[in-house]
Amino acid sequence: MTRALLLPTAFCVSLAALQAQGTTLPLGSEAYHILDRLYIKTGVHPPFHAALKYHTRGDATAFALSLDSVRASLSVLDLADLEYLYQDNNEWLGIRQGAMTLAEHRRYFQPHDTLTLIERSLRSSRYRRNTKPLLGIFYPVPANLIEVNDPHFHLRVNPLLNISLAPLTNEVQSVFLNQRGVELRGGFDDRLYFYANILESQAVFPEYVTARIRRDVAIPGAALYKPYNSSIFNIKDGYDFLNGQGYIGFNITRHVGAQFGYSRHFTGNGYRSMLLSDFAQNYPFLRLNWRVWKLHYQNLFAELDIRSANQTRDGTLVSKKYMAAHHLSIQVGRRIQVGLFETVIFARPNHFALHYLNPVILYRVVEQATGSPDNVLIGMDGHWNLSRRLQAYGQFILDEFIFRELVTNNQGWWANKYGIQAGLKYVDAFGIDHLDLQAEFNTARPYTYTHRDSTGSYAHHNQPLAHPLGANFGEVLLLARYCPLPRLRLQGRIIRARVGEDAPGLNWGNNILLDHDTHVQEYGNRTGQGLRASIALASMDISYRLSHNIWLDLQYFYRRKKSEDPLLSNRLQYAGAGVRVNLAPLRMDF
Repeated sequence: MTRALLLPTAFCVSLAALQAQGTTLPLGSEAYHILDRLYIKTGVHPPFHAALKYHTRGDATAFALSLDSVRASLSVLDLADLEYLYQDNNEWLGIRQGAMTLAEHRRYFQPHDTLTLIERSLRSSRYRRNTKPLLGIFYPVPANLIEVNDPHFHLRVNPLLNISLAPLTNEVQSVFLNQRGVELRGGFDDRLYFYANILESQAVFPEYVTARIRRDVAIPGAALYKPYNSSIFNIKDGYDFLNGQGYIGFNITRHVGAQFGYSRHFTGNGYRSMLLSDFAQNYPFLRLNWRVWKLHYQNLFAELDIRSANQTRDGTLVSKKYMAAHHLSIQVGRRIQVGLFETVIFARPNHFALHYLNPVILYRVVEQATGSPDNVLIGMDGHWNLSRRLQAYGQFILDEFIFRELVTNNQGWWANKYGIQAGLKYVDAFGIDHLDLQAEFNTARPYTYTHRDSTGSYAHHNQPLAHPLGANFGEVLLLARYCPLPRLRLQGRIIRARVGEDAPGLNWGNNILLDHDTHVQEYGNRTGQGLRASIALASMDISYRLSHNIWLDLQYFYRRKKSEDPLLSNRLQYAGAGVRVNLAPLRMDF
């Protein structure tokens, strides 16, 4: 009788361990592109839903291991990509694949077969060791500076580094970046996981980024800063800023996991996101993931910052506001995923509105039932793998509208606020292995993401939570990536955007921090109104991987802005070089 009761209990606990949430792949990681192209190319369905990022390292490894069934159809470069995933996530090489029968679970619980995940990983044929670790201690494996593997505990510690220098052709100071830090990740008992990093940065940005920092009193993605000067690099007006991330994750049940920490998130399949992007600073969050059958349901609760427009960079934060969001992703067949998204931005004196903690209720229902002034946005996203080469994807975000004003009597009413994304990915383009192309279009109507005051705007620390251009714009991106060799990557970007900027004292709908009740006109509003400006951006990156996640970079960057106001027009170009360790490139492409 006792054994009959214990067996189901052990069965459930072990499944939770086998399907653990785990630590996540950092946004911008090389792994995301690898996973994306392998999903399109092979047609093998991954355990994650592609639009919800972060992906966990366990899911990434499980997907890589599942590709053994189509290994014969993979190229040499594809196999090198798989090897990269195995080395980058070696604590998950022992993850179990597929469903198990009850007899298989009974065998698994026998004393001779009670290995933990780490023990199985260490016995995997894919686990790589360095024959001569540095000083006999460091880099015992290709991917990790320090690695600890106990049957019930694992730890990985790695350095973070990003140093680059590029002289500008039309400015005195060079573009300069110096980032140093450390990250660690680990877990206990195959159930509880943690991640943390800290990154110290000094930088000199191009003038268009500096102008954005002056306007928002925040560095994109980093928030507060201090002045930085250096006689060594001839820097007089640089920025010094500190950033970090950290979270813990655990499993509530076999299909429900939770994370609590300080980070940012991304929702979508594109280069940009009209729903939720990683452009803004990190924020405290609680995230719940519900995964069962063909569904992935995510709840995200976050605390956001409100900063005064006339606040100095060293001032304290004025107040807090909050975000509650949920996203339901559904797998339709093997080729289509569709997601439904809803979020609300609200402020309450010193507390979170408890009715928004309900993980399944529609926020619009709560907002209208309580007569609250909160800002609710709804949207949808999805992708469709048209073939083993092509994927179409898109997003739609709706902030506010009245059907009569939008469809029946479309006269450009100011409060018809929405954004659209449409894109296409083409992997192994024209039959060339690892030549991947992407085209994307993004647009947002004037006043989208705005509210009657900054407490309801879709922003955090004066930075957009969606597209970096805010609203009142249209944008086209063309991206190309080619890996002729496993260690060599060439990547190019061409971005064209038309933006309607706000004139002094006039709110034409570009700056999402402005009160939308200050709109200039009731009707006749169209995308690009106001001070018309065009932005052309082109870049070329060449990266060579010396060792696992250690990159040498060469970059060429060009940006030109033409505005109706000559004082807002500018042009710059530069070529530079750098080295990165366990960090993605810092992109300021807006």
